Amino acid sequence: MQLVVGVRFKKAGKIYYFGPDELDLKENDHVIVETARGIEYGDVVVPPRLVPDEEIVSPLKSVIRKADEKDEKQVIENRKKEEEAFRIGEEKIEVHNLPMNLVDVELTFDGSKLIFYFTAEGRIDFRELVKDLASVFKTRIELRQIGVRDEAKLLGGLGPCGLTLCCSTFMGDFHPVSIKMAKEQNLSLNPTKISGICGRLMCCLKYEQDYYEQIRKCMPREGCEVMTPEGLAVVLGTALLTQTVRVKLILEDDTVELREFHVNDIRYPEEQKK
Repeated sequence: MQLVVGVRFKKAGKIYYFGPDELDLKENDHVIVETARGIEYGDVVVPPRLVPDEEIVSPLKSVIRKADEKDEKQVIENRKKEEEAFRIGEEKIEVHNLPMNLVDVELTFDGSKLIFYFTAEGRIDFRELVKDLASVFKTRIELRQIGVRDEAKLLGGLGPCGLTLCCSTFMGDFHPVSIKMAKEQNLSLNPTKISGICGRLMCCLKYEQDYYEQIRKCMPREGCEVMTPEGLAVVLGTALLTQTVRVKLILEDDTVELREFHVNDIRYPEEQKK
């Protein structure tokens, strides 16, 4: 076990572990750390705690210091430079007539690198653009192509539910989402109903998937016979959220009656379970 703090560099970004190095750090403190990209400014989102060694990417670097007033001013200045770089970046893309859409610009805290995030349909030859930008900003330039999900995460917005996008508020990483999840949750397979503003399947399909997988193991298959408090019946369908089973009762006078029971009120052979 090692004592670490969790630091995030972007809102809803991935959390990285650093050693507190005897500093008195609390949640929401601003800190300066060294990363693979250079010196960075971040927010403490996980206060000091012990974590297993296998959860740590070695070597574990330590927090350099708490951010001071000078650092805060540097961050504000960097944001202004990023806005200017974005404007110039769009102009240069237009000059070079490149089929790409600039999404965001990020300047590392120490000013050693400018990162331009963009989307495009395919691969782009941006070598001349990089040279042009480097001659303007006199620093290292990196162009990074991102997908539509990353674009939504950077730009933010409102989802079909009317709330701010999950990916731009609290999701650190994207999780795999498949059409199978929508089927298992009995959702409409209309793409407009199950897609987010990025055009991909909604990330929230993943949230309830574990529940659906567990409850399906307790529900009978359609068409099998079960014993209900009212007698023998045939399963017509199930409602996973309410955990109810729709059945066709076979009465003594050979008449049929449709009823609904909670799954806990019915019994069926073990081999008929899903």
